[in-house]
Amino acid sequence: MHYQPLIQRRISRQIHVGSVPVGGGAPISVQSMTNTDTCDVAATVAQIQALQKVGADIVRVSVPSMDAAEAFGKIRQAVDIPLVADIHFDYKIALRVAELGVDCLRINPGNIGREDRVRSVVEAARDKNIPIRIGVNAGSLEKDLQKKYGEPTPDALVESALRHIEILNRLNFPDFKISLKASDVFTTVAAYRTLAQQIEQPLHLGITEAGGFRAGSVKSAIGLGMLLAEGIGDTIRVSLAADPIQEIKVGFDILKSLHLRKKGINLIACPSCSRQNFDVIKTVNALEERLEDILEPLDVAVIGCVVNGPGEAREAQVGLAGGTPHNLLYIGGKPHHKVNNDALVDELESAIRAQLDAKKAG
Repeated sequence: MHYQPLIQRRISRQIHVGSVPVGGGAPISVQSMTNTDTCDVAATVAQIQALQKVGADIVRVSVPSMDAAEAFGKIRQAVDIPLVADIHFDYKIALRVAELGVDCLRINPGNIGREDRVRSVVEAARDKNIPIRIGVNAGSLEKDLQKKYGEPTPDALVESALRHIEILNRLNFPDFKISLKASDVFTTVAAYRTLAQQIEQPLHLGITEAGGFRAGSVKSAIGLGMLLAEGIGDTIRVSLAADPIQEIKVGFDILKSLHLRKKGINLIACPSCSRQNFDVIKTVNALEERLEDILEPLDVAVIGCVVNGPGEAREAQVGLAGGTPHNLLYIGGKPHHKVNNDALVDELESAIRAQLDAKKAG
């Protein structure tokens, strides 16, 4: 058994994005955003389906125009995953996608304009049980806040958020979630910590514009990990300048490392050294590629030598410990059979799928 500290989740109001509960103790959902042209319905549908295949719980789609809104309606009909429409400024677009079956509106009330326009959007959301996501971003703070604080500080982000929240409170609309994103880890973390103590609504976590795949994954893991370990956060997006599919994979890896979600293979692998009795890196890369379709949780250990191999393999549901002249495959914590180097990936995949089949049957 691995030591597992108890993370006390922040108590928050629960909303529903389509069929996915957010907040109120629900599992932390993982989401991404399409980067196709929304008006290209076929391409956008294909990307949403690809995201759903790797485990996405929610997908956000940018809707910058009324043409994009009409395309969104066609996209909505073609997929069954909850969809969030990302809208800025034009309240008419929000009203249209509400008619077309959107599951959540990402729209900042303070940016819509006149009170009657805000009220019409809120009333449409209320009538159709559509939650709103307020999205505060360090790169688009109000001009007066930029002048007041000089730069996007945590207090500036929180003040911006509270302005939007006040509008929804005034209109008696409590079903919203909120994000406070900056590209700087400490700014983001401090802002979320402050707001988490002031409202009951669920929080959408993210480090915005985090960077490319490697740097962005590291920054997101640190920032989101700090907050999640404190029990803050109800849904996450890892923002990467990379294929959106990678955002979902990294998101689940972050949650798995904190024991907050179990989804897909949890692969424990050594970094490899001169003691290895097979090519660990090559084996792990091949195995990850073959197992991309698996969403059920399973611990798998791939260790290249006899020093750490048996111990790690015994702790996993399927484990491989390197040895001379044969490697040893463990199933359920017990030695099962010897495996030659030329059959490693085939044997591991077969054992993993057999274990998953047994779990389903049992």
